[in-house]
Amino acid sequence: MAYLTTKDRVSIFYKDWGPKDAQPVMFHHGWPLSSDDWDAQLLFFLAHGYRVVAHDRRGHGRSEQVDFGHDIDHYAADAAEVAEHLDLRNTVHVGHSTGGGEVARYVAKFGQPQGRVAKAVLVAAIPPLMLQTDATPGGTPIEVFDGFRSALAADRAGFYRDVASGPFYGFNHPDQPVQQGVVDNWWRQGMMGSAQAHYLGIRAFSETDQTEDLKAITVPTLVLQGDDDQVVPYGNAAELQAKLLPDATLKLYPGLSHGMLTVNADVINPDMLEFIKG
Repeated sequence: MAYLTTKDRVSIFYKDWGPKDAQPVMFHHGWPLSSDDWDAQLLFFLAHGYRVVAHDRRGHGRSEQVDFGHDIDHYAADAAEVAEHLDLRNTVHVGHSTGGGEVARYVAKFGQPQGRVAKAVLVAAIPPLMLQTDATPGGTPIEVFDGFRSALAADRAGFYRDVASGPFYGFNHPDQPVQQGVVDNWWRQGMMGSAQAHYLGIRAFSETDQTEDLKAITVPTLVLQGDDDQVVPYGNAAELQAKLLPDATLKLYPGLSHGMLTVNADVINPDMLEFIKG
């Protein structure tokens, strides 16, 4: 398996598949998952001739379970080190949920001056700010995130099972049958990671204001979200992203969930491919 050691001496696991002279597409996963959550996209874009790269965020998946650096700045810096280590250029960066925040910070801070980024795709992403504040009245109250922390600390395994079998994929709707393999795979990925990294990650994804990151992104950016996203409400996410980004294309999907990349990959993948090729 492939690893690199960051400047602050953290071991990061990554995948790098496909022709090394092809255009790279780099994927950034959501909380509390791993690069395995991109299986449907990695295989799809690999089959279309792209070089595909994905890494496990520090404290997640197969990366080192360190007790520091669990914030958006470090997430983005780690992504930058992967891109530099592999000398990725003219890359499309795709981020889901917390990974969307990682992409926004990476592109704004690291990727554009060096010409490493061609385009970005934000899928059900957390920017500009998930937390409800005076400036973001449509955000999620802090009590919800406190509940996440309490549930994780009390019974992480049970909490992750409930998230995956319920709101994440919309399996809590009576007309949406539970896909048990999808639930089991989400739970497997979550339990591979560090409880501490995941606990601290809740603050990172909920309380980080990325308004300025979005304003600073000059590359074309595709914004995708389902209007039945029960994890990251689209009105406080995709719709605001499209207003703040200088060069945004917004697409909302009726009835699709936060986990649409997995359960609706047949819809989402071709839309991402069309944007990347366009």
